Amino acid sequence: MTTIDIATPGGPIDALLDIPEGPGPWPGVVVVHDAIGYAADMTAISERIAGAGYLTVSPNLYSRGGRARCITRVFRELLTQRGRALDDILAARDHLLGMPECSGQVGIAGFCMGGQFALMLSPKGFGASAPFYGTPLPRHLEETLSGACPIVASFGGRDPLGKGAPDRLRRVVEHHNIAHDIKTYPGAGHSFANQLPAQPLLRITGFGYKDAATSDAWARVFAFFGEHLHAGG
Repeated sequence: MTTIDIATPGGPIDALLDIPEGPGPWPGVVVVHDAIGYAADMTAISERIAGAGYLTVSPNLYSRGGRARCITRVFRELLTQRGRALDDILAARDHLLGMPECSGQVGIAGFCMGGQFALMLSPKGFGASAPFYGTPLPRHLEETLSGACPIVASFGGRDPLGKGAPDRLRRVVEHHNIAHDIKTYPGAGHSFANQLPAQPLLRITGFGYKDAATSDAWARVFAFFGEHLHAGG
């Protein structure tokens, strides 16, 4: 894994780059972090995706200015569905497409806040989208997902932010005839696939890591990406 700079409309930002072992080219995946931002957890996720044979770039959406100011801005851009954060993610996609190691197919995966971005940007030149508990779902979901790529979504049944989200998402993707795999893990909460600090407290509040749900979700994601990101999808 290396740290690189990515050119964006708002200036360069830093990102994590993971290149799989062995001969390429490989499909690419843009990984969008949660509200916490870069941490050891995101490094492990990037390495997992690269280990499955995907060229992986994780843009740092908090590259500009102080952390608190960045968080406020990025969440505002989630609501408006425009701004630097969206530009940064699309720039990460373009960076992958410009690499000789990339096969020309790029997916997107995101967690919590990043899952919302993964849904929101699924019509924007990606071959497949994997939102993990992207709740609350983006506003104007019917319009937002018009023309979206195939979606493999994972939710926690104990997620206090996600009540009704899986069913609502399923209705919209079926209405748009979008290929999909949507699954809810009954015993899991929000952030079930992130190994964050303070796990005992997180579990009490309906959050927290769940190994079995995480393993199953990644197996589904990689099977779905294998179908839609290899050999042109």
